[in-house]
Amino acid sequence: MHLIAAAQMVSTADKAHNVEVATRLVRRACDLGARLVGLPENFSWMGPEPERQGAAEGLDGPTLARMAELARERKVTLLAGSILETGAPGGRLYNTSVLFGPDGERRAVYRKMHLFDVEVGDGATYQESAAVAPGTEVVAADTEVGRLGLSVCYDLRFPELYRRLSKDGATLLAVPAAFTMMTGKDHWEVLLRARAIENQAYVLAPAQGGRHSAQRQTYGHAMVVDPWGLVTARASEGEGLAVAPVDLELQARIRRDLPCLRHRRLD
Repeated sequence: MHLIAAAQMVSTADKAHNVEVATRLVRRACDLGARLVGLPENFSWMGPEPERQGAAEGLDGPTLARMAELARERKVTLLAGSILETGAPGGRLYNTSVLFGPDGERRAVYRKMHLFDVEVGDGATYQESAAVAPGTEVVAADTEVGRLGLSVCYDLRFPELYRRLSKDGATLLAVPAAFTMMTGKDHWEVLLRARAIENQAYVLAPAQGGRHSAQRQTYGHAMVVDPWGLVTARASEGEGLAVAPVDLELQARIRRDLPCLRHRRLD
């Protein structure tokens, strides 16, 4: 049995401070015994739209280099929730999640496929695709805790992605997010539990949770959900951790006794 941890942050436009907070939370999770730690979407920067391009980095930039070093230092599998990655077509960026192994090596790169172009009723209009290009690849990677399927935030509303990940062998699903307060209060937990139940998988859901600026507030409630759909750990407000065990025997029993994954009609 292994412990996993979902971090909760309140990132701002101060990248150095955000990386410092992320480092502190990862170290705290490791001190508690976590073998897999996830950071939220946009953990290194959440600032004004006109500054977005300037905050972006490549995969070999300083933020991910620091995360690789941290994973190696603490010998932990570390999910760098997402950063803004340079190099997308048309001068746009990618919203990119990167998984590092305990040796600090990059194990997987996932670029968010579903972009948040919505009006949710909180007075703001979100048009992620104006600056961000969608990824095209479904990504899962093996870890010591299980096979981890990657996703980011708005992806959570598209169950077909997670069906594909479970078909590809995922036993854990990662959903680093920055859900708005308006959508989060009604949909966040419901959707996470649904994805866990449908795929009989653990869900690791790191989150942004708090007031980032006068214009931006996120819901938070980072959590871990088990394959029966029960929330086994949850953060409250502000910075924090949700830490819970992954019980592979429990998961195997659920998948054996309620074999709905074997009953799927994929034709």
